[in-house]
Amino acid sequence: MSAPGFAKTPKPPYYAVIFSSQRTDGDNGYGSMADRMAELAAQQPGFLGMESTRGADGFGITVAYFDSEENIRAWKRNAEHAAAQKQGRDVWYSHYELRVAKVERAYNFHTSQIG
Repeated sequence: MSAPGFAKTPKPPYYAVIFSSQRTDGDNGYGSMADRMAELAAQQPGFLGMESTRGADGFGITVAYFDSEENIRAWKRNAEHAAAQKQGRDVWYSHYELRVAKVERAYNFHTSQIG
């Protein structure tokens, strides 16, 4: 069972693209572009879901799940995504880190599982 805000992923193995970032001050079009990137990512082959959060201090983490490294590379090469990446480096982020990991095991807990 998946709760709101949690990606509904299949049984492993699959891949996680982990994007940690520190935002610059001001929106500068970030909100609308973030919404567009979420919409576009969901249309990509092999996309499994996404989880994202950002604190009041501007630090955020987004994890996008894909079924293969090949589909992650295709997402990276998407022209609209590449333009957003450039905008991120030029305007929206003071620092970011991107990591790709293979998920080999996954566990969950949800209060509806009790009783």
